[in-house]
Amino acid sequence: MIDTRTAPYAALVLRITLGVLFLAHAGLKVFVFTPAGAAQFFGSLGLPPALAYLTIAAEALGGIALILGLFTRWVSLALIPILLGAIVFVHGKAGFFFSNPNGGWEFLAFWIAALAAQALLGDGALAVRAGSAKTAPSLATRSA
Repeated sequence: MIDTRTAPYAALVLRITLGVLFLAHAGLKVFVFTPAGAAQFFGSLGLPPALAYLTIAAEALGGIALILGLFTRWVSLALIPILLGAIVFVHGKAGFFFSNPNGGWEFLAFWIAALAAQALLGDGALAVRAGSAKTAPSLATRSA
């Protein structure tokens, strides 16, 4: 049975953690690999180099949206294809375990599962909501 008193805070912890992970992933591409280096890497995989810039933007904006609790369900679902792409084009051939040379796909699979769980859970506590056409954005202290 789910404890409805604490479930919104569990969703909050998951949402913040996922958001920080995506910001870190975008930061790695910006500050370590550089955007131009990331574009070159994407090109070496046979992908359009411009896709690297879109990926960096999606990871950064998605991470911020998750931390704030904006469109949490949709953002969680929208970020899954980025991780699937990382499995298919980069980590899949390295095997399952992330400790394998070049990193396997186990971490990415868990990350996808966490995003799916977040999409099912919703915003959780302390989420800034986008509101509707009739209502202004609001800060939710509890939701499931």
